[in-house]
Amino acid sequence: MNQILIFIGSAIIILWGIAHIIPTKNIVNGFGNISADNKKIIAMESLAEGLTLIFLGVLPLLVTLLADPGKTAEIVYLAGAGMLLVMAALTLFTGARTPIIWYKICPAVKTITAVLFILGAAI
Repeated sequence: MNQILIFIGSAIIILWGIAHIIPTKNIVNGFGNISADNKKIIAMESLAEGLTLIFLGVLPLLVTLLADPGKTAEIVYLAGAGMLLVMAALTLFTGARTPIIWYKICPAVKTITAVLFILGAAI
């Protein structure tokens, strides 16, 4: 049962990370006429969030598939869940305060995945 929770959580957050990467060009263009340096920074931040989310899904997936179950896997699941909760709080107080629906949904997606990882570690 715990592996199923980890697989579901991993799939959700990997797909959410990909969903952060795909619109990067549109996100940058949405800021209008800004300097090339600012465009690079916005692109970097959008890509970094997406890559971080993908990593937070891939790591538990790999530990579940390739490692012996035990304390190490539990630490990975709980550490990933903790990071997702921190990212959810950050998004809640920043991007979720904008009118953009995807930023409003983001804290919930991160929190749901964190809960799946915590349950996967506990069961």
